[in-house]
Amino acid sequence: MLERLQKVLAGAGIGSRRECERFIEEGRVAVNGKLVTTLGTVVDTEKNDISFDGAPVQKERKIYYLLNKPKGYICTNRDELDRLKAIDILENITQRIYTIGRLDMESEGLLIVTNDGDLANKLSHPKFEVRKTYFVEVDGYITDVAIDALKSGVWLSFGKTNPVAVQHVRRGKKRSRFEMVLKEGKNREIRRMLNDCGYKVQTLRRTKIGTLHDPELKVSKYRKLTHSEVMRLYTLAERNTQKSKYTPVAKKAKVRRKFARKNTTP
Repeated sequence: MLERLQKVLAGAGIGSRRECERFIEEGRVAVNGKLVTTLGTVVDTEKNDISFDGAPVQKERKIYYLLNKPKGYICTNRDELDRLKAIDILENITQRIYTIGRLDMESEGLLIVTNDGDLANKLSHPKFEVRKTYFVEVDGYITDVAIDALKSGVWLSFGKTNPVAVQHVRRGKKRSRFEMVLKEGKNREIRRMLNDCGYKVQTLRRTKIGTLHDPELKVSKYRKLTHSEVMRLYTLAERNTQKSKYTPVAKKAKVRRKFARKNTTP
């Protein structure tokens, strides 16, 4: 079966698709004994011998866990400061696992932990538009002006944030609580958006990934995802991809490409 090399590596649990692309460019991957540094290389998993850092790459059994991350843990596999890592909460796992997406150290909530690079790519990449829902608690009374700003997008150092949904708002003089739903999340984006609007975040908790949620899963606990839950995540991401192909912008681009091909001089 012919597959792209980075997909094969991700499927073997070497890392996410993006990490595996970097490993290839760094010259850490060999096919039939020869180093490969070109992205997009296609291999036959039945006939080619693939190695990473000199060790044979073998397909691993896919595993999927839902973890309720506590505060004080980071979402990375390597850390020079030797801080607590979310993946270390899971015990007796022999496969190389990683979290899909990230929550900063002071945030808590749901994370998917897996060795499935394909699912990691689908749930992390903005084009798949898998929504994540967060419970947020801020100091003070949040105004309609601030909520409207969040909904329309806030200008930060990297540019304007995408519009977000703000729902289930409960306001008080000392604290306000609400939910925010994002299609993608850049580094500490929610905290930075609210800080720009003049609010300090006291609690930030991811409560839902797509349709996946588990209000009974306690902080620091984890469980295996069921087969149907994994399939629903795949289906959701793929459905969103199909929808994106038929947006007005995508339709116009398709028409332009078709017109260009039709009017190209041989």
